[in-house]
Amino acid sequence: MPNPQTAPYGSWSSPITSDLIVASSIGLRAILLDGTDVYWIEARPQERGRNVMVRRAADGTMSDVTPPVPMEGNRFFDVRTSVHEYGGGAYCVVGGVVYFCNGADQRLYRQEEPGSTPVAITADASRSRGLRYADGVMDARRGRMIWVREDHTTAAPEPINTLVEIPLDGSGLQRVLQSGSDFYAAPRLSSDGRRLAWLEWNHPHMPWIGCELWVGEFAADGSIVSKRLVAGGDDESIFQPEWSPDDTLYFVSDRAQASRDGRWWNLFRARGDALDATTSLEPVYPLAAEFGRAQWQFRMSTFAFPSNGQLVCSYEQNGVSQLASVDLTTLQTSPIATEFQEISSVRASGARTYFIGGSPTSPPAVVELDLVSGHATALKLSTTQDVETLREYLSVPESVTFDTDNGLQAHGLFYPPQNADFAAPADELPPLLVHCHGGPTAAASPTLSWGTQYWTSRGFAVLDVNYGGSTGYGREYRLRLQGNWGVIDVADCVNGAHHLAATGRVDAERWAISGASAGGYTTLAVLTFRKEFKTGASYYGVSDLEALAKDTHKFESRYLDGLIGPYPQRRDLYVARSPIHSARLLAAPVAFFQGAEDRVVPPRQAEEMVEALRRRRIPFLYLLFDGEQHGFRRADNIKRALDAELYFYATFLTDQRLEFRVS
Repeated sequence: MPNPQTAPYGSWSSPITSDLIVASSIGLRAILLDGTDVYWIEARPQERGRNVMVRRAADGTMSDVTPPVPMEGNRFFDVRTSVHEYGGGAYCVVGGVVYFCNGADQRLYRQEEPGSTPVAITADASRSRGLRYADGVMDARRGRMIWVREDHTTAAPEPINTLVEIPLDGSGLQRVLQSGSDFYAAPRLSSDGRRLAWLEWNHPHMPWIGCELWVGEFAADGSIVSKRLVAGGDDESIFQPEWSPDDTLYFVSDRAQASRDGRWWNLFRARGDALDATTSLEPVYPLAAEFGRAQWQFRMSTFAFPSNGQLVCSYEQNGVSQLASVDLTTLQTSPIATEFQEISSVRASGARTYFIGGSPTSPPAVVELDLVSGHATALKLSTTQDVETLREYLSVPESVTFDTDNGLQAHGLFYPPQNADFAAPADELPPLLVHCHGGPTAAASPTLSWGTQYWTSRGFAVLDVNYGGSTGYGREYRLRLQGNWGVIDVADCVNGAHHLAATGRVDAERWAISGASAGGYTTLAVLTFRKEFKTGASYYGVSDLEALAKDTHKFESRYLDGLIGPYPQRRDLYVARSPIHSARLLAAPVAFFQGAEDRVVPPRQAEEMVEALRRRRIPFLYLLFDGEQHGFRRADNIKRALDAELYFYATFLTDQRLEFRVS
């Protein structure tokens, strides 16, 4: 537009609408390879949030594997597991035959070819009543699969997690191979079929704090014998055990290294027989960078083996992903230049590597990279929207580092307003929306997000804060939040906003804050215990830490021991840091968005806060979405929440004055 229209920040109209976002966007995750075929999962809001498995054949043809036909009760097949509630690792594929966990009933199904009717291979819902499966691998020589199983059918106070074998003969009989620990993950079979590697850990640890890598050998009857602890413990996090083609065990660990400044998730391998107590652990790629991720979901992958002598890996430095190749004989490393700044789900075969990749100007995509030519091809984009037509409306983030409490520094991604059709008055600074990522052990991504551009193209500045406790900056930074949730994250969000105001980038009087889940807690804590922000939005956020400690699911039931303190011994901290107990201090309008079927943060968390605001006659918005769990999957609900959040900010943050009613 040659002559942009002058209008206040926050009032700009934008072609990046909620309709565009929900109509054009899909989620991409969980790449697996089967010979020359590439598989992945697409989360489709347009199909009521259904997760569909897709296959790209060697000839380039693409097809949905998951059939679009309804099951009994008019429910559709949905490739999704609820183990640990967050799932991941919902399928495996061997020789064109797919085995997957179905979201509606959590049973395992076998599917012979794309579009065919899946056949259940585990007990029906009326008999299993809560058997869930994840992260399966095929053990073809013994005619079975090995899966992580989460059993909710016992009288135990918590579900029981184990590694189980599931025969392929259709008998339905399951045998427990490993039990006794609170959690299991990543069963990985050696290529010769003789050994199994896996991860396990116990309360109160989370896997990114401390877990153990074990290896066991199979007896003639398929049971596991001669198992040995290879690495890990209470003060060491292990990520992604993987056998190379020559059956060397590789993994990521944040153990201390004399050559490193600080502790980072780096690549290691077990030299010699992994079952031999004299086996040494050798650093493969020592670097002040993160080769691991917080294991919120199963089957995450940052490295793979294109061939017997080569490893391809992604790592993160200063919030940006890099790709590299390692010669496994010499351990010489070579960077692989790509445009992508966020790389996940790395797989490889021959001369090709596959991953989910995105950049600040390109949305996530399933990418095929030719390791010889360096040419990258997007096999599937996460949007049907032509990004080029919106290029002039896209804000590109800048990495920022700022001073925070206790003489420390924190990090974030700053997005300035951008819209080719509009300019603000010369004397005006933009309102700021601070975004708090979830987890809280997670990280902000620099990849193009329509959700972020929705705000920046309307004249809002956005700061995506990687507060202390975020991943991507080493173990010490990751542990900064231990004992300090509700303190460090709050300070970092406030200090990040102060930094932007002090440097003249945002209006010091117009700040909003938003976040989902743990980010929703930080949002509510900032609005309750600090006075700098005018308004905010909590998506299924925590308001009562004590209730969360008592009510949440097994995976996170002791998470707060580390983030706050042991409960009930330190109940005083849980009460002091819970917004619900200090609602009298909250004077800012708040919008709440909640899934009715959320078991991670039940609706009661939002509803108690809403009632406290109602009693004090402070404006609020509360939207409860039927059929949604922890995270919204349906297009109509995503659209409604996003537009309602904009409506809320327009009422309380910008110069637009819209009618508002407390409801």
